[in-house]
Amino acid sequence: MELAVLSSGSSGNSFYIGNRHEGILVDAGISSRQIVSRLDNLKIPAERIKGIFITHEHADHTKGIDVFSRHFNIPVFATQKTADFLHGRIKIIENKDTIKIAGLEIESFSKSHKAADPVSFSVSDGKKRASIITDAGFCCNNILREIREADFLCLESNHDIKMLESGSYPYFLKNWIKSDLGHLSNMQASLAVLEHAPSKLKQIILSHISKNNNTPELALKTFKSLIKERSDLSPRIIAPEHGVCTGLFKI
Repeated sequence: MELAVLSSGSSGNSFYIGNRHEGILVDAGISSRQIVSRLDNLKIPAERIKGIFITHEHADHTKGIDVFSRHFNIPVFATQKTADFLHGRIKIIENKDTIKIAGLEIESFSKSHKAADPVSFSVSDGKKRASIITDAGFCCNNILREIREADFLCLESNHDIKMLESGSYPYFLKNWIKSDLGHLSNMQASLAVLEHAPSKLKQIILSHISKNNNTPELALKTFKSLIKERSDLSPRIIAPEHGVCTGLFKI
């Protein structure tokens, strides 16, 4: 399998996972034009996309769905409560489901976030397993299970607590971000990896990094300072800049 972050952060989120012949998107929170352009930069024809899997209804995860899915006739997979907010060719899935498409098995699992029926996804080709986990208020049992099973992990590292608390956001917004319905901090995410990741975990992409309450450097520093306590765990850790498209990573 191969994986690329097309975009990650508050301005838009979209991830590609596939093989040399076909693949899927997890979320489409940037415009259809941007999705096509970024796939093209990766030398991936948009026609290779066989499904779009939606985590929840917020605009930074759904902005490009309607135009992109209609233009290329791509099915969109979402839970019923999420689908109620969407347009396009929607196929309803459960928040605990397994879909086989594009030579992959895509498993949905529920999480805690302020949305109608939020899920995340793990993707397997029968040999390796990658999990994409963002927009979670805390590391629930479902998330910890996926961390324990992952060969490759895209994990939210949204904010640095000190930056958030001393920043300009209003009090109610700070409290929501820190709540069990908000977003994972650098410390929450890194502790979950430290305590639950398997030694087979080879790569972590820190995702949904806040532009205002975090920096890639801070997120990396927090992760590396904690993970070094595990002598059996030495993944490559990458923190992309806000909204930047990465290259393709082998899984």
